[in-house]
Order: sequence, then structure tokens, then C-alpha cells
Amino acid sequence: MVDRSYLFDDDAMRDFIVNGYHVIKVDKPVALHDDIYAKTKSIIDEDGNPGNNLLPRVPEIQQVYDDPSVQGALTSLLGPDYVMHAHRHPHVNPPNSRGGAWHKDSYWGYTKVRDHHPRWIMAMYYPQDTPEEIGPTGVIPGSHYIESREEVVGGNGSVPDGFPASGEAGTVTIIHFDLWHRAFPNQTDKVRYMMKFQFTRMSEPDRPYWNRQRDEIDLGDLSDHPQSAMWRNMWHWLAGNGSAGSRQGDEVNIEALAGDLTHELEQKRLHAAYTLAECGASALPHLIEALQHERDEVGREACYGLSALGPASVEPLVNLLGHGNERVRGYAVYALGDIRHDNPSVVEHLAGLTDDPSPFVRQNVADALGQINLAADSAVPALIGLMKDADEQVRSRTAYALAKFGDEAQTAIQNLADACYDENRYVQGHAAVALEQIGTPEALRTLLHWLQASRWCPLTTAKSTY
Repeated sequence: MVDRSYLFDDDAMRDFIVNGYHVIKVDKPVALHDDIYAKTKSIIDEDGNPGNNLLPRVPEIQQVYDDPSVQGALTSLLGPDYVMHAHRHPHVNPPNSRGGAWHKDSYWGYTKVRDHHPRWIMAMYYPQDTPEEIGPTGVIPGSHYIESREEVVGGNGSVPDGFPASGEAGTVTIIHFDLWHRAFPNQTDKVRYMMKFQFTRMSEPDRPYWNRQRDEIDLGDLSDHPQSAMWRNMWHWLAGNGSAGSRQGDEVNIEALAGDLTHELEQKRLHAAYTLAECGASALPHLIEALQHERDEVGREACYGLSALGPASVEPLVNLLGHGNERVRGYAVYALGDIRHDNPSVVEHLAGLTDDPSPFVRQNVADALGQINLAADSAVPALIGLMKDADEQVRSRTAYALAKFGDEAQTAIQNLADACYDENRYVQGHAAVALEQIGTPEALRTLLHWLQASRWCPLTTAKSTY
């Protein structure tokens, strides 16, 4: 594990929960960044953008992500067993560009319910000095919880300033995967490169993995902010405590909050959902009713609230797994996978949904089984069945779920070996992660056999083929 001195302190964790980003300057020689910049430029000039093959073409970048300050941040947010995702990309901001549009990245499709809890982190590295005028990536602080473009960016053509995540060569900006971001305009005659990598959580938090000194998040002047209940939930979830139902029903107007679950504004709905979750069981009927609302966004926010409420939500959610609306079933599955509970019977119920006609439901079943990580004798066979699913999102998320079971998923080795040749690149990448996480001699032999056949030679170019 990384030296504890590199882990977040309470203030850094609070700032990430609230704002969704953290800026690091790695302690590496300037010559390393210069070399990475020169190699990247040469590769792109001669062969085009290497995309997912960036790391084998420029393996020196691994030294940046191996830096203890980067590892400390990722460990604090994702736990010590996080993995590097198969997707990586060098983003090029050419001279005199107008910049990009504000956006959230997709999960290779927009069907995934976005996690408020940190399970997926993006890390953006600059190999050159990146002042604001050269067009760094900008972020909108706190926007990672908001899906509505109009509420974040504005629907009248206005463009928020955002925060330019700029810095010297060797700057790495860690962001929540769902943070709204864009390339700022490049007002110089120089090319700006940014190396985007992603990292994902392999296990749910069972204790704090940062240098926590305070039991509660210190919000200071933000204690009464509409998102304060949400931030408290993130803090307790990261500490391995699950829900933090601390309010009493008479402290808030539950009926008024229940009415806000159907408000037109997403931020109002989220405030209501997370505040109701802190009220405990008395708010449960309102959240369950909202989960079944005809407006999809209302059900989505209720889903987050039911997850935040904790184990008391489990039985009512299980009762909705047979609901006639696929979105209700899917959100119920998502919430069951997001709740910290020790209830293996939930696995049996979820395993019965692997043949659900809705890909949305099956995708969430795969995620939930991996996150719950109980009853491997039921969960692993169910996931093996999903490895043959017609939907590529189901297959990719299933491979990741199997990875979370480690050596308990040994019976899936042959299925994962087959998945290494899947037509979808991320099914392949996730299958490789799963074989590594299973870690038995058979799994590692299978993985190495595939890697030997698929490896890249970083020295081979169009001008030097052998």
C-alpha cells in the first residue's frame, strides 16, 4: 500500500466530495515530461492518434501514474485494489483552437446509471507546461452529481467559466468520472497534449482509506447547502459506514420534501431524496412511491435516495424486482447494488433477473452482483451466463463484476478467456482485468497467453517495422 503521507487528509477528501476534482504535481524530472511530449508528438505526426494504445507506445507515462502522490489520491478515493481501465487517450488541443463543449464522458454508451459514490475516476496528465492560454481542460466544480445540462451549463447559450485545471508539466488532475468538463481555447501557437487515463474501484469501502481524523465531514459555511445531505452520504460511504441517517423526522417537513421529489429542477429532487434518506424509515414510503413515478428522472433521484437510506430499503426494493416497468426494475436493482448490506438472499433475487428482457436491467444486475460480492456460489454462475449476453454493455460490466470476486470466480476462467477475443474492446479489457484479479496459476497462464499474442511493440512505427 502507498505511504500514508500521500493519502488525502480530511480537507482534501471534503474538497473532492464537494467539487469533484483534485490537482497534483508529480515529483518527476522535467526531462521525463519532455520525453513523453516528444514521443507523443512523433507518434501522432507519423501514425495518427494511438488512442487506447497510448501506453504501450509511450510506456514512460506509467511512471507518472506510479507516482506516490497519484497513487495516494487514487487509493483514498478508490481503495488500495483499484485498477487502471483499458481506455486511455491522448487529447490534442491544436494551436488557436476554440476549445470544446462542456460534457460528461459516456461509459461507451449512455445507459449506465451514473454513480454518485466514487467508483470510477479520471486522471488527466499534462506533459508540458499548461497555463490557461494554452487550453487546459476546464471543469465545473460540483457538477458531477448533476445530469441536467441546462442546470449546469445553461439552456440560453450561456457558457460557465469553469475552473481551468492548469499547471506545470507533470500536473495530474484527478476528477470524478461524471464531472462536467471541456477543453479550454488554445490561444497559442503550441500544441497542448493531455493524457486521459481512467481508474476503477474493485471493492466497496469497508473502512476509510484516507487519513481520516473527523467522524463527520466539516462543511463549515456549506452546512446548510442544498447538497449537504448528499455530501454527508459520500463521506460516510467512503468511510465504509454505508448510510448516515442522522436527522429526525420532526426536524424537517417530510411531506414538503416528498413533494420536491417530483420538482422540475434536478437539484431540488436530489436535495429532497438525500435529505429524506437522512430521516430514515419514515421517508421510505415516499421514496418507494417516487421510484415508480412515470417520469424517469424522478425514479432516478428516488433510486439515489433509497440507496442513501440504507438497509431499510432492501426489502421494499426486492419487492419491485418484478415490476412491469423496466426502468423501475433497473433502478431497484441499481439501488440494491449501491446499498451497503450483508444480505445474501438479495443475490438470489438478482440472479433470477439474468434473463430479464431489458438490457438496462441486466446491465444493472451485473454491476450489483459484483458490488454486493456475496454468495459466490449463486452470483458467479449467474454472471457466467451474462458473459454470453447479446448486449455488449452487459458483457463488459459482467467481466468487471467477475473481477470483484477474485479467486471465487475460478469457474469463469474459460468464459473470460473467450471474452478476450470479444468484438468489443472493453469486454476484452475487462476480461483481462478479471483474469488478473482471479489470480490463480490457470487464470494468469490464460491471461499471459492472450497478452503474448496481443502485445504491442512500442518501437515499431510506420517508418521502422522491424
